[in-house]
Amino acid sequence: MPSTTLGIPPTPPRGADELAEMLVDARTRSLALMRDTLEARELGPRLAIVNPPLWELGHLGFFHDHFALRGLHGLPDYQLAGADRLFDSSSIAHDDRWALPLPSRDETLDYLSRVQQAMLERLPDGTASAAQSYVYQLTTLHEDMHGEAFLYTRQTLGDPAPELGAPVPGQAPEEVPEEGPAGALPGDVAIPGGRHRLGSDEDVPFRFDNEKPPLEVEVAPFSIARAPVTNGEFAAFVEDGGYARRELWSEAGWQWREHQALRGPIYWRRDATGHWEERCFDRWLPLAPHQPVAHVSWHEAEAWCRWAGRRLPSEAEWEVAASRAPSADGGSLPPGKRRFPWGDAPPDAARANLDAWRLCRLDVAALPEGDSAFGCRQMLGNVWEWTASPFAPFPGFAPELYRDYSAPWFKEGRYVLRGGAWATRSRLAHNGYRNFFTPDRHDILAGFRTCAR
Repeated sequence: MPSTTLGIPPTPPRGADELAEMLVDARTRSLALMRDTLEARELGPRLAIVNPPLWELGHLGFFHDHFALRGLHGLPDYQLAGADRLFDSSSIAHDDRWALPLPSRDETLDYLSRVQQAMLERLPDGTASAAQSYVYQLTTLHEDMHGEAFLYTRQTLGDPAPELGAPVPGQAPEEVPEEGPAGALPGDVAIPGGRHRLGSDEDVPFRFDNEKPPLEVEVAPFSIARAPVTNGEFAAFVEDGGYARRELWSEAGWQWREHQALRGPIYWRRDATGHWEERCFDRWLPLAPHQPVAHVSWHEAEAWCRWAGRRLPSEAEWEVAASRAPSADGGSLPPGKRRFPWGDAPPDAARANLDAWRLCRLDVAALPEGDSAFGCRQMLGNVWEWTASPFAPFPGFAPELYRDYSAPWFKEGRYVLRGGAWATRSRLAHNGYRNFFTPDRHDILAGFRTCAR
């Protein structure tokens, strides 16, 4: 079947061994994150922001089965009878997932194993086709996204931190450096205006549909913080009555805050001596003042900005700060942009806090080797960063093979987040990647960076 019929865009071919390594690595991570959860509860509480663990595991197998084995390779049947009636997220309402006649845990794990083995057996020697490269990357990166969701679901439910024993590709856990306190990184950088090509072009090995076609935009000069807002900076807002001051919140934000009955970020509390603590998985720890604030909604970020006399960057401003370099004379932006803040070399543990190997945030002054050309730090990794931009299609957008990845959510009032968090896989993160959530979500690993008004 022609790739255009499949909805597969032109994609640079990848080595079959590389695709196989990605598939196996993603599955190893998923099982490491979920085995103890499944042993404790296969369905879990019915919450709007989580899925039943057993259902979510089966959904991973189904996604590979549906798009790779049936859609790409033309297998006539699913590898599990009735898989489409059990695990298709596009057709099964969220609340119905707890009442489905799901297969047992062992049957589900066997399904995932058989699907993966069938995919591996269909890889050629040498280089995979463009269509196979696209589909195998799509299904792997989809699994990576669920892996991040498994981690913040553990946080939501107060589960213990997972034990991750498998090495990150090309780097063993013992090679991930321990990072002690690194402190704050105050101040702004001034960025000149100019034309910018927003989104991802053909130089990116894999692009999601909402990253293209790249959009030419004019960006006015602006100043942006070198680092995200820290716990200490956010605590000053809380202690100044920020959650009780109606004038700091939008109408929608105030209604959300009242419904949530919040007096501070969701995972904060004061200890017996009045000092702030933060819950990290199942443990309460002293609040780390120089780590970026996390688990805050867009509404909370917006209220902090009003209190501080700041604003959230647009996604175009964020991308300029992450991907562009200053001109030699300090004038308007020169041509060209970087795939990552530091250049075009892939992420590693010295440049970005990704891949969940540290299982925590770092101080905002850590990892100076990952600075952008303008001197902004940690624009990839540590925490996702809310922007002021509603999630919308670029002109000329067209849905691709996974038609429900972007298109259903454009009218839902979501906002764009950029950069990735400590739990984001490094193969997913780059300067053009767009994440998107509704402004009420504070379970995700999101913080924010600000601009001068």
